[in-house]
Amino acid sequence: MKIAIKETQNPTIIKFEFPDFITQNENFEFKNIDEAKNSPLAQQLFYLPFVKTVYISGNFIAIERFSIVDWSDVQDAVAEQIEDFVNKGGVIVLPNENKTKKQAITVYGETTPNPASLKFVVNKGLTKSTFEFKNIDEAQASPLAQELFKFHYVKEIFITENYISVTKYDSTSWDEITLELRTFIKQFIENGGTVIDETVAVNDTKQEKQQIKNFDHLDVTSQQIINILEEYVKPAVAADGGNILFDSYDETDKRVKVVLQGSCNGCPSSTFTLKNGIENMLKDMLNDKDIVVEALNG
Repeated sequence: MKIAIKETQNPTIIKFEFPDFITQNENFEFKNIDEAKNSPLAQQLFYLPFVKTVYISGNFIAIERFSIVDWSDVQDAVAEQIEDFVNKGGVIVLPNENKTKKQAITVYGETTPNPASLKFVVNKGLTKSTFEFKNIDEAQASPLAQELFKFHYVKEIFITENYISVTKYDSTSWDEITLELRTFIKQFIENGGTVIDETVAVNDTKQEKQQIKNFDHLDVTSQQIINILEEYVKPAVAADGGNILFDSYDETDKRVKVVLQGSCNGCPSSTFTLKNGIENMLKDMLNDKDIVVEALNG
């Protein structure tokens, strides 16, 4: 068995890819040797002084290093150690004795208000974050999205929690492609394929923009708007296969800018939703009739 060494967008993380899947529908992240008690291989790796975090998912093991070394100096030796461990019959991850019978993956399609988008719901969690990809180059953090973009009719992909929204080009009808997409997604996940590669996502600049990390430093009105969007708007938008992000609030002209994602982006009814839904809600809940909502491209 030969392991391939692959760089990631994060220079501190490198991937060691196996020719076959090493986990089935499971992802593991270990921060230290105590957390890695169910992974003999991860425990062995933590004896290396530069190993900070070990990720195991699908067909790869990814390692995040401390800054005391460069990967160019040690990656070949690490790959050789992993190969030697596995070739001698070492166990990568111990089976979970308390684990119930393997749950079959089900995927079903739901229509959305956007005729160009369909929501594929999965009976398991996919990610705790939100990702939107406009093309295959943007989809480095998602092996699943990269594969979906190989279908000529796939235009955009949105992934969050337990569903994937696919936006198609107008040249193809859903009747022709729904079964093919649903089957592909189901088999990809059942075979242990990685939906979101957290080792790449952690350094994804587009994903970074979706996190409101300066909430405590925003003005009171902006904080109120974010809370309203999170509590009242996001659940409804998510039900339609989309997402909404707060971008900014201008106190001078009372303009709220938001970003629509997934099936909501480019939806013919999105303008109506903004003007007659979100805008009216903000006017009422903030007691300010001058508020205007503007949508930006996701």
